Amino acid sequence: MFSGSWKESNMNVIELEIPDQNIDIEALQVAFGSLYRDDVLIKPSRVVALLAAACMLQLDGLIQQCGETMKETINAKTVCGYYNSAGTYGLDSVKKKCLEWLLNNLMTHQSVELFKELSINLMKQLISSSNLFVMQVEMDVYTALKKWMFLQLVPSWNGSLKQLLTEADAWFAKRRKDFEGDIAFLESEQGNVFLPVFTHLRLQYIISDLASARIVERDSLIPSEWLSSVYKQQWFAMLRAEQDNDIGTTLGKVQQMEKKPFLSCFLPPWARPQEINKEELEASTMRCGRKLAKDGDYCWRWTGFNFGFDLLVTYTNRYIIFKRNTLNQPCSGSVSLQPRRNIAFRLRLASFDSSGKIICSRTTGYRILTLEKDQEEVVMNLDSRLLIFPLYICCNFLYTSPEKKADSEALPDNSET
Repeated sequence: MFSGSWKESNMNVIELEIPDQNIDIEALQVAFGSLYRDDVLIKPSRVVALLAAACMLQLDGLIQQCGETMKETINAKTVCGYYNSAGTYGLDSVKKKCLEWLLNNLMTHQSVELFKELSINLMKQLISSSNLFVMQVEMDVYTALKKWMFLQLVPSWNGSLKQLLTEADAWFAKRRKDFEGDIAFLESEQGNVFLPVFTHLRLQYIISDLASARIVERDSLIPSEWLSSVYKQQWFAMLRAEQDNDIGTTLGKVQQMEKKPFLSCFLPPWARPQEINKEELEASTMRCGRKLAKDGDYCWRWTGFNFGFDLLVTYTNRYIIFKRNTLNQPCSGSVSLQPRRNIAFRLRLASFDSSGKIICSRTTGYRILTLEKDQEEVVMNLDSRLLIFPLYICCNFLYTSPEKKADSEALPDNSET
């Protein structure tokens, strides 16, 4: 350019038009400098600007270095910026890593700053995923969404995480007084933009607990039509479990897709539950979790009505055990007396470092477990060398078969009908 027959050859100053606002002078200096040296020191605080400059100049080696730096430095402060930049500049592997980090940390390590940065589209992806690492139960996902929505609407709020829920509840309570009739907040002009996120809540596992159902009704965030539909769905599921000998669920295509070992019983045709595939399973499972602060013996259950399947989870001597509990129930109707019950589940364990990066993890994959009355089964045997506390346990469960849909052949052959 400087020695050939070009216009710039006779110019003392050459102006470059930089259309990307992420690019600054310092980023250009480093990007040009990378042409003359093999290694470039990339600071995490400068990586997005340098990535933008490298993409503009089509420096593939530098782009790759930026991507590796981003993967190694994902944390609560950088993850949203990295995710957006990776989408802009086509770094799919970085985008995937950011999404994985958010699925693991959104519920396990909540923060005010992270809630403020999460966009509606990104939150929708997280809430819809069966891989979301839920702590406690689905109601806690609802609570997290309530806090997140409040911070999206009032981004100037600057309190602590402990104060956040109280402030959010007070703010939404004031909004309720402004609405006429029975309109829910998500049906209002302010709340309508958040509808796509809340549609991915698994409401059937929220209304199965009395205290949670009362809070949801009190908040009046969710349209009443949604809740009515879920109440009806759960009522029919309960009737099937009680009167139609539904012994639980089984998986159809999952075994072939994941090639995981399964535990199942041989049943006569009348007793076989309806099969479902992996996609249906992932969209329908109950998401719940537990944090074990230190090594020891633990036994717990997740609250809520689970169609007569009282599942006890025990952690002891490096084993995780599931037990179908049918004794010592508070009332006779709270437990199923079917000789056998099936449950579809996936168990995941993880330990995290201070930045939220997974140190070690284990998973059972999706499996079917068949339990007789008061039978217990070891579902995971842990290597003590891999155990780092605090240990986070996350489970997906499906207790009942999905309701069979009417065959299309049974409908009249009439398009208007």
